[in-house]
Amino acid sequence: GAGLWFFTGATTAEEFFAGYLVEQSLSVDNLFVFLILFDYFAVPLKAQDRVLNWGIYGAVVMRAVMIGLGAAALENFHAILLVFAGILVYSSVKVLFGGEGEEEEDMSENQIVKFSKNLIDSVDQFDGDRFFTFVDGVKKATPLFICMIAVELSDVVFAVDSIPAVFGVTENPLVVFTSNMFAIMGLRSLYTILSKAASDLEYLEPAVAIVLGFIGGKMIAEYFGYKLATEIALAVVVTLLGGGVGLSLYAKGQREEEEEGDG
Repeated sequence: GAGLWFFTGATTAEEFFAGYLVEQSLSVDNLFVFLILFDYFAVPLKAQDRVLNWGIYGAVVMRAVMIGLGAAALENFHAILLVFAGILVYSSVKVLFGGEGEEEEDMSENQIVKFSKNLIDSVDQFDGDRFFTFVDGVKKATPLFICMIAVELSDVVFAVDSIPAVFGVTENPLVVFTSNMFAIMGLRSLYTILSKAASDLEYLEPAVAIVLGFIGGKMIAEYFGYKLATEIALAVVVTLLGGGVGLSLYAKGQREEEEEGDG
């Protein structure tokens, strides 16, 4: 961000920081899915690093392709902006008004998990941190490899929200790509901390949903010629996400005080 500020100016840097914050916040949802997949496949703690590292490599390649296609589509068919906006508004409404009474999903019935298992012949036993093992001279995938495929496919699903979101902040392909990449790498670097803290951030998801709705509305407005200054957009994103985190921490503190009082 500082480099962009120095070489290209304040506006580009502000777009990067706004895009990065949105992408990093959306990445927390990825984290929940990773944790669920690791738990379902019973991936040993030592082997999780390998899945995460290869997951990052795959995400970088897939998102680079998707961003390239999105940038080309925007350049040649600007109305695609409205499609991106529609995706964001739909995602926002779905989170905010979708109801909270849903039962926890049975991962054995999850379409991504079922597809991953059917994709390649595999065994049920781990072989250290290897993706493949030999059974009677036949090479077969271990659960670690199946889990990695599921992680990669999950990231593609999440990219359907996250890439339109950053295109709503800027149409500069450099900013779109770098904010995505740094958010993904940041998720990997902070995995240990975030995996423990994510469950405490109960108000972050609705805050992100409001941000998605705001960016979707911004895209629609800009398509019809009403420009919103990047500084204002960045301020709104920071305020909403900061408010979500702050409210979550406050609620956690209140619960802990009540528990101490009851004790």
